[in-house]
Amino acid sequence: MSPQPSWIIGLMSGTSLDGIDAALLRTDGESIAEFGPALTLPYAPALREKIRALLNSGGHAAGAVARQLTQAHAEAVAALLEKAGMTAQDIAWLGFHGQTILHRPDEGRTWQIGDGALLARLTGIATVSDFRSADVAMGGQGAPLVPLYHAALARHAGLAPPLLVLNLGGVGNVTYIGGDQDSDLIAFDTGPGNALIDDWMLHHSSQAHDEGGATAAQGRVNEAALQRLLDHPYFSAPPPKSLDRNDFSAAPVQGLSVEDGAATLTAFTAASVARGLQHLPQRPLRCLVCGGGRHNTTLMRMLTQQLNMPVEAVEAVGWHGDHLEAEAFAFLAARAARGLSLSLPGTTGVRRPVSGGRFYRP
Repeated sequence: MSPQPSWIIGLMSGTSLDGIDAALLRTDGESIAEFGPALTLPYAPALREKIRALLNSGGHAAGAVARQLTQAHAEAVAALLEKAGMTAQDIAWLGFHGQTILHRPDEGRTWQIGDGALLARLTGIATVSDFRSADVAMGGQGAPLVPLYHAALARHAGLAPPLLVLNLGGVGNVTYIGGDQDSDLIAFDTGPGNALIDDWMLHHSSQAHDEGGATAAQGRVNEAALQRLLDHPYFSAPPPKSLDRNDFSAAPVQGLSVEDGAATLTAFTAASVARGLQHLPQRPLRCLVCGGGRHNTTLMRMLTQQLNMPVEAVEAVGWHGDHLEAEAFAFLAARAARGLSLSLPGTTGVRRPVSGGRFYRP
C-alpha cells in the first residue's frame, strides 16, 4: 500500500550554470497529487565563475565551492517556503541534485558537488542527495534520471503514447514513452543542448546566451562546419548513452561570424535530436520540449523542420517547463525514500532497476 503523498522540495542546478530551480510537489513517488509553487534563484556571478572554473580544473578547491553552492541552495529553500507560506515542518524531504562537475560513466565516475548533510542542517529538512552514483556503480550511465517523472506526468495528463519529451538544458536528452508501463521507457542524451551556444555567445559577444535565438536568426548555417560537428561517433552509438557538458567542441565553427556560429551551433543541437530518432522503435506522435532551450525560437523552428512532427513547449499540456527537473528531483526523492527504482535498463542501461540516494537528517 502506498503511503499518503507528502510535500517535497526538489532542487536542480543544471549544466547551463544559470542558477538553482526549486519546486514543491506533493507526491508518493508513483503518482502526482499536487503541484506547488516554484522559483529560480540565479547564481551570483562570482559563484557561477567558480563553478565554471571547477569544470576545467579537475575539481581542485571543490570543497569551498561546494559549501557556497549548498548555502545558495539553502537560500532557495527558504525563499520557496516563504513563497508557499510553509515552514520546514511541512516538508517531508529535500531532493538535492547538486551541481555536476564531472560525468564519465564509462569510467565509473559521476560527480555532483553539494553537501547534503550541511543542507539538512541549514534548512532543518531531511535531505536526499547523490542520486546518480548507485546507477553508475551498477553499470548504468547515471543519466538521464528524469524519465520516470516524465512518464508520471504523461499519465497524470492522460497523454497518448508514443510520446517524446525533449529536455534542452546544457545537454539535450530525450524520454521516449512507448506505452503505459515504465518498461516502455527509452531515454538517452541526444547531444548538446544549450551549452555550446551559451559558451559561443559568452566568448564572442556581451551576452551569456542567445536570447530567443535572435543572433542565430541573423546568421546562416555553415553546412561544412555542421557536418564536421555531426561526424562525432556519439551519434551512431546506440543507447543507453550519456554525455558530459564538455564532450563536444565548437572548434568547427571557429572563425565564423558571431551570427553564423550561433546559427550553426543551433542547427547542430536540432540535428543531433533528429539523429536520435533512429534509435526509437516507433515514430512519436509529438515532441514536448522542456528546459531553457524551448525559449529559443530559432532552435524550436529548426527542431520542427528536422523532426517533421509537432514540436511544442511543455506548457502546451500544462507542465511547468522552467521547473520540471526540480519537480523531478522531488519525485525521485520520494521514490528513494521508499526504496523504489530511480533508473531502469531502458533509461540508463543499468543491469536491473536500481534505487539510490544518500539520506541526511537535520
